[in-house]
Amino acid sequence: MIGRLKGLYDGQSEDHAIIDCGGVGYRVFASSRTLGQLGPIGQAVTLEIETQVREDHIHLFGFLSEQERDLFRLLQTVQGVGAKVALAVLSAMTADQLIVAIGAGDKAMVQQVKGIGPKAAQRIVTELKDKVGAFAHVTLGAGGAAVSGAPAASGEAQAGAAGSGILSDVTSALTNLGYQRSAAFEAASKAVAAIEADGAEPSVEAAIVAGLKILSAS
Repeated sequence: MIGRLKGLYDGQSEDHAIIDCGGVGYRVFASSRTLGQLGPIGQAVTLEIETQVREDHIHLFGFLSEQERDLFRLLQTVQGVGAKVALAVLSAMTADQLIVAIGAGDKAMVQQVKGIGPKAAQRIVTELKDKVGAFAHVTLGAGGAAVSGAPAASGEAQAGAAGSGILSDVTSALTNLGYQRSAAFEAASKAVAAIEADGAEPSVEAAIVAGLKILSAS
C-alpha cells in the first residue's frame, strides 16, 4: 500500500490534487484545507497517504501531517462516517479544533460541519472522546503559556486529566461563566497541565482561577 507520496504538485480539482511522481500522475483526494496549502503548481510536495481499496476502485487520500491522516482514520471508526464526511470535517476544522471539540464533548461545534447532523455529531464526540488524548500536541512554555505545534508536555498527562473529575468540573464551571464549551475545555486542560507541571496537585478552585487567566489573555 502507498503510505507517502513525494512529487510535484501538478494541479487540482474541487476534491483532489494531481501529484506527479516520476512522470506518473496520482489523483489524491484531500480536504479543502490541505488543497489550499499545496502552494504553486510545480512545487515539490510530500503527502502522507491513506490508501483505501474497494471492489471497484482504489482511492488515495492525502494529508500534510500524520496527525491529520490519523484523525481521518479515527473519524471513520464512527458509524455512518465515511471518507467523504471525514474529509468534510477536516476541511471545516483544523486538527487542533477537532481534538478540542471532541475532548470537550462539544457536539454543536462538530454539527457545524456540512453533512453532519445532530445524531452523527453526538456519535463522533461520544465515541471518540476517550481516544483523542493521543492526538493532543499542546505543550506549556515558560510561565504556563500555551505553545501549539509541539509534542505535548505530556499527551499522557493531558489524556489522564481529560478523564478526571477535576477537568470536567473546571470545564463546567467555566462554561457556566459564559465561555463556549470548547474554549472552556481547552483552558481547563492547559490550567490543569500547568499546575501539574509545577509539581502541585491540581484542585478545582486553583484550576478555575488559572483557566480564567488563560481565557482572559486569549
